[in-house]
Amino acid sequence: MKNILVLCTGNSARSQMAHGYLQHFADTAGRGESAQVYSAGVAPHGVNPLAIQVMAEDGIDISHHTSNHADEYTSLPLDYVITVCDNAREQCPIFPSTAKKVHHSFTDPSHAPGDNKLAQFRAVRDEIKAYSQQFIEDNVTSQVPA
Repeated sequence: MKNILVLCTGNSARSQMAHGYLQHFADTAGRGESAQVYSAGVAPHGVNPLAIQVMAEDGIDISHHTSNHADEYTSLPLDYVITVCDNAREQCPIFPSTAKKVHHSFTDPSHAPGDNKLAQFRAVRDEIKAYSQQFIEDNVTSQVPA
């Protein structure tokens, strides 16, 4: 089983959505438990309700997720550390493991103007969904024996 940590600044939106999708795609790959996904932030400040809402619109429940600090995972044997924003990549703690570090920056939907915020959350959600599905196909399910 692969251990995957998704990092962002606040662990409130992008990392939470990626956490939800990565776990979903790993679980539905048809090969049993192939990955355990975690998410954290370098300065966590709670799960954004709009992230919960837009994920629920796509059938993924992240309402039970918590906003954790990256330091909580430094002793976990990780296979991948995915940073989803430039700030997290720059402040990423040192993980004493052989984890492969992967970076893909997504726009922060919480910075969209008030009237466009929900639309921006949906757009970023869809980008993260596509990225997460491809990541699992390329790095997890392709390496699990049939």
